[in-house]
Amino acid sequence: MRWFGFSSNGRAWILFSTVIYRIWMFINMAGARVCIFGAILAVFFCCSILRVGAQVTAASEASALQAIRGRLNDPLNHLNWTEGDPCISNWRGVLCFNAILEDGYLHVQELQLLNMNLSGSLDPQLGQLSHLIILGLMWNSISGSIPKEIGNIKSLKLLLLCGNQLSGSLPDELGYLPNLDRIQIDQNHISGSLPNSFAYLNKTKHIHMNNNSISGQIPPELSRLPELVHLLLDNNNLSGYLPLELSTMPNLHILQLDNNHFDSEIPASYGNMLKLLKLSLRNCSLHGAVPDLSRIPGLGYLDLSWNLLTGAIPSNKLSANITTIDLSNNNLNGSIPTNFSALPFLQRLSLENNSLSGSVPSTIWQNVNGTRRLILDFQNNFFSNISDVLNPPANVTIRLRGNPVCTNANQNIVQFCGSQIGWDDKPGVSKIVCPDTACPTDFFFEYVPESPVPCFCAAPLRVGYRLKSPGLSDFLPYKEPFEVYLTSGLRLDLYQLSIDSFIWEVGPRLTMYLKLFPLFNDQSGSISSEFNLSEIMRIRGLFTTWTIPHSDVFGPYELLNFTLLGPYANKVPLQPTNTGLSKGAVAGIVLGVVAGAVIISTIVSILIMRRLTIKHRAVSRKRILSKIPIKIDGVKDFTFGDMALATNNFCNSTQVGQGGYGKVYKGILDDDTIVAIKRAQEGSLQGQKEFFTEIELLSRLHHRNLVSLLGYCDEEGDQMLVYEFMPNGTLRDHLSAKSKVPLSFDMRLRIALGSSKGILYLHTEADPPIFHRDIKASNILLDSKFTAKVADFGLSRLAPVLDDDGVNPGYVSTVVKGTPGYLDPEYFLTNNLTDKSDVYSLGIVFLELLTGMHPISHGKNIAREVNMAYRSGMMFSVIDNRMGPYPSESVEKFMALALRCCREETDSRPSMAEVVRELENIWRMTQEADMAVSESITDPINISMFPSASTTTNSYVSSSDLLSSVDPTIMPR
Repeated sequence: MRWFGFSSNGRAWILFSTVIYRIWMFINMAGARVCIFGAILAVFFCCSILRVGAQVTAASEASALQAIRGRLNDPLNHLNWTEGDPCISNWRGVLCFNAILEDGYLHVQELQLLNMNLSGSLDPQLGQLSHLIILGLMWNSISGSIPKEIGNIKSLKLLLLCGNQLSGSLPDELGYLPNLDRIQIDQNHISGSLPNSFAYLNKTKHIHMNNNSISGQIPPELSRLPELVHLLLDNNNLSGYLPLELSTMPNLHILQLDNNHFDSEIPASYGNMLKLLKLSLRNCSLHGAVPDLSRIPGLGYLDLSWNLLTGAIPSNKLSANITTIDLSNNNLNGSIPTNFSALPFLQRLSLENNSLSGSVPSTIWQNVNGTRRLILDFQNNFFSNISDVLNPPANVTIRLRGNPVCTNANQNIVQFCGSQIGWDDKPGVSKIVCPDTACPTDFFFEYVPESPVPCFCAAPLRVGYRLKSPGLSDFLPYKEPFEVYLTSGLRLDLYQLSIDSFIWEVGPRLTMYLKLFPLFNDQSGSISSEFNLSEIMRIRGLFTTWTIPHSDVFGPYELLNFTLLGPYANKVPLQPTNTGLSKGAVAGIVLGVVAGAVIISTIVSILIMRRLTIKHRAVSRKRILSKIPIKIDGVKDFTFGDMALATNNFCNSTQVGQGGYGKVYKGILDDDTIVAIKRAQEGSLQGQKEFFTEIELLSRLHHRNLVSLLGYCDEEGDQMLVYEFMPNGTLRDHLSAKSKVPLSFDMRLRIALGSSKGILYLHTEADPPIFHRDIKASNILLDSKFTAKVADFGLSRLAPVLDDDGVNPGYVSTVVKGTPGYLDPEYFLTNNLTDKSDVYSLGIVFLELLTGMHPISHGKNIAREVNMAYRSGMMFSVIDNRMGPYPSESVEKFMALALRCCREETDSRPSMAEVVRELENIWRMTQEADMAVSESITDPINISMFPSASTTTNSYVSSSDLLSSVDPTIMPR
């Protein structure tokens, strides 16, 4: 038996039993002496457990690390691998498991030595690190061959050796790594052929081996790889033919084989690669015809330039997502087909140095507007004229030099016959500079565009970052979507990222230098001047473990450097570090601390409870005499002491909410049930009859979309209701701009449907029916699975019943109560509360879900503002830009339903049954749209970057492109 790292010899169990016995003996004691002895015992217990639980690194792995260090040259003395145990002594770049395995030893989990100016070679004893998951030695100068012994590390998931001087051939043994997800050996001097054994890498998603000297035929067996997403083999010496079998790969997104020496045609079957987003075969000695690629629905980038292709360009229409078409420097003839017209995201069309003739159709650029820029390079062909010559927009560059149309051209055409450079050769640089100011030493006065305080003294993290195979030619229109993508992946606020500069490099690859800034503190209104250690390690870990979701638009990335300057230079290790403790040691500390805390808390609680018992004894006597005797099945009657213990005597740290009624606390009952305790504040207490009437009412409500009442407490001076605890808080919290993880449209629609079903239950199935009267985003709670549950029935009223004449009036006359912004206007004027009053309030919640706005903001009413946008055809301008891509028709129907719910006339609003039915129809429509889109575009970020052309029912839209016309005062902040 091994508990908490204890060995089976029973020493720890004996110690644990002794401690339990002493705790029991101490419970029978009281006073300060008990506290002192309890504390001493806790310390003794913690130390004893540490002695039992201490572990060391497995000897074979410690020896292997020493051998690896011996083969590496470390001129900057980065590696402190000289003393102590690797996992306990904080060896730089060595990260160990936080758990011990069955053998009782610690094991190395990651070896990350990024950009340390290391040279030398790799020792074969790397294979002794048998539990390694990440081997990262990127951007050093390590030479020699790749040891075949790495193939012994069956746990390996990331093999990262790019940017070194490795040579020799690829070991066959690498193909038998069963868990390998990513193999990056690019930018080395690897030669020889691709091993056929790579066909067994069944879990591998990324093969990056570009910029080497790999030769021979691409093995057709690679087509067996079921998970492969990116295959980058450009800039090698590959030859032979292009395997037509590659077209059967089910998940291939990027096929990049530029600058190799194939002597074959492009297989026509490549047009069946339905998941393909980028096909780049530049300068590969290919001949034959250009294949028909019109059946690939998500193709965004096509480069077949510098080959020997002949014939006409296929006339079938390409994907509407395409940004780049490069067919230059071939032997193509015929005319420019009409399929190049009206491509909404096209940035570059390069057809230069072919034998094309006829007219240049002006339809290619007629729909270019806004910020999109377009280069049309038609130089050195046989074009004789431009149809419908008009001056193109300023953001369109046309190059016609070397065509007959430039001979004796008129004034309208001659402007295109020069050697225009265009925008594509210009790097992007941040131009805004903050005014001079005094900052502490090693800090910088930085400009952070979206920050509440744009210029402030701070120490940023500096990151070198490169897009290895982007699916675009012009980055500027995608700069903002990229910032959203990266900050979402890093779990940072948008303003914390600044792109210092970016520049295109050979590949083409896009290198950028980023600055990451500390978080603005909304509570204090201040800016943190620097990141803490844990946050630095968290951010760096996301980059180096490739846990940032990949983007189909921006393609794979690589981390070039993670530079720590200023206050970070001498304080923060350059590599991930571990706690230096095994699981046994950590368990010892935790258990010792817990035991001490239990002892002290138990003693203190006993003393407190004795005082509380004395204090409440008289109260309890009064309570026994005054309590209305009822017993409700499934609802427990708690004592004040129960509630005090559950909330640590109503400690502020357990408070999770507050309203006009009082405070809400998170409590833990004695059976470990986590609950929410709503405690009425003085002045809002009800009479006992009303209080128990409410409890009896709530006890009858049982629905998955209503928060369940578990119990209550009613002692003189205190009234408390005990509910199931909802870990994801309120809907309002998740619609706030402060929310770290915004809700997607699907999640918002599901929340709307769940809330509606809960209200429908109140109106039609509760016995008797109930009008909620206070529906709002803060009264819709979310459980651990984001299931919506309606809460807070403190203002609820029973629905009307038949009068003496058998007539149901349909309303309850009552004093107007509720929350401004959600109140039904007719109820406000007439005091007549109806089921349609809840419909109105729920309609406001729907508008919040769609826009992220508050019901009343800057003096503007959400219903009025959205209605104006809807009627003017600008409905998408008010959609919350944080919910990502969405099916436009579903959103339009949802907004129309929300506005119908918010009509001022009661009779014009739908019933709750109609609301639920319509939402279910919208949900089905959305799921069908999602399924249709998923067949062609698998990554949601790709959808937001490349909005799909209209399908039969929906088109996906990114709201970030539609904000220019909206009044910023009504947008969420």
